[in-house]
Amino acid sequence: MTAEEYAVDVPASKPAEASVPLHPLVAERWSPRALDAVASVSDQQFTALFEAARWAPSWGNTQPARFVAGRRGEATFDRIHGTLSRGNKGWTSNAAVLAIGVALMVNEDGEPMPYGEYGLALATQNLVLQAVAEGLYAHQMAGFDRDAARAEFEIPAEYEPVIAIAVGGLGTLDGMPERLREKELRPRTRKPLSDLVFAGTWGKPLF
Repeated sequence: MTAEEYAVDVPASKPAEASVPLHPLVAERWSPRALDAVASVSDQQFTALFEAARWAPSWGNTQPARFVAGRRGEATFDRIHGTLSRGNKGWTSNAAVLAIGVALMVNEDGEPMPYGEYGLALATQNLVLQAVAEGLYAHQMAGFDRDAARAEFEIPAEYEPVIAIAVGGLGTLDGMPERLREKELRPRTRKPLSDLVFAGTWGKPLF
C-alpha cells in the first residue's frame, strides 16, 4: 500500500446500495473498527442505547435481554475488554462503550425460555440503531470468551453471554494493521433479494 493510500480516512458513511430507498438508520448503519480514542458518549446517549434495547419486542413480552456495560475509563469497560479475543482487543480499546449482551435461557419454572437469543438479538439491533441515531457507530462481536465473561461478572447459569458490542465515534486508520485497514475501506455488500425472498415455491424469487 502506498503512502497516499495510507492517508485515506475511514469513510464516514457507507450507505447501503439498496433496490429501493431505505430509512437512513438502516441504510447508514455499518460496523467500523476504526474508533476514536477520545470520543465520548454522554450520560443521555449511554442511557438511550439501553432504553432502546429495553423497548425491543420479545416473545410474550418476556424481555430476555440483559447487558453488562461500561464506558471507557470505567472498571467494567476494562473487565469486558479483558474477555475479548486477541483480534478484538487490539481495536476496541478506542471504543467509548463496551457491552456484553446476555440472554435469559431458562424461565422461572426451570424450563427453556422460547426465543431467548432471538429476543436478545432484537434488543441489540435496537441498541445499534439508536447508536446510529445518536451519530455513533456500533460493532457487534462474537469474538469473546463466554466462560470468562460469565466468571468475571458472576452471570447466573440460566443466562447465556451471547454477543459483545463496541460503540463509539469514528476514528482514523492510523496505526491499524493492514488487514483491518482493508476491511474498513471495503464496500459493503449483501446477497441480492432474489437469493433471500421466495414466493410460491422455495427458490423462486419474489423480487
